Amino acid sequence: MSDSKVTWLTQEAYNRLKQELDEAIENRPVIAAKINASREEGDLKENGGYHAAREEQGQAEARIRHLQELLRNAKVGEAPANDGLAEPGKVLTIRYEGDEEEEQFLLATREEGAEGDLDVFSPESPLGRALLGAKEGETREYELPSGASQKVTLIKAVPYSA
Repeated sequence: MSDSKVTWLTQEAYNRLKQELDEAIENRPVIAAKINASREEGDLKENGGYHAAREEQGQAEARIRHLQELLRNAKVGEAPANDGLAEPGKVLTIRYEGDEEEEQFLLATREEGAEGDLDVFSPESPLGRALLGAKEGETREYELPSGASQKVTLIKAVPYSA
């Protein structure tokens, strides 16, 4: 994950992720103790507790690495400019072609928008990639998973505030 993408985070999101990272690191000895206790039970091939503890350790270590990389490359508290351009850290209001309803979502990573009622779309998603850099009023087109094309118009782009 060392392509070093900068991630914009609110101070609240940074603090929440930092706390999760600290707790995961503190929990390492607990998982190691589970593995050791399960290892003492004997035959590892048929030891479900041992394999479950190893799986838990693998997932915890992957999450720790992900959080460390994310926080290392985070820009904290610097909201993007209110310039009407679609970019990460902004709430986008859009309208799909043929639909009268407007939709709103946060263009960001899941970690940034983990709390709140707003849907979050990654800048790496098909919709996110299509809208990245669009100006208010601009219509863009992107490919749906079915292979069909979808047109979407950016109505408004404003910086996210928690």
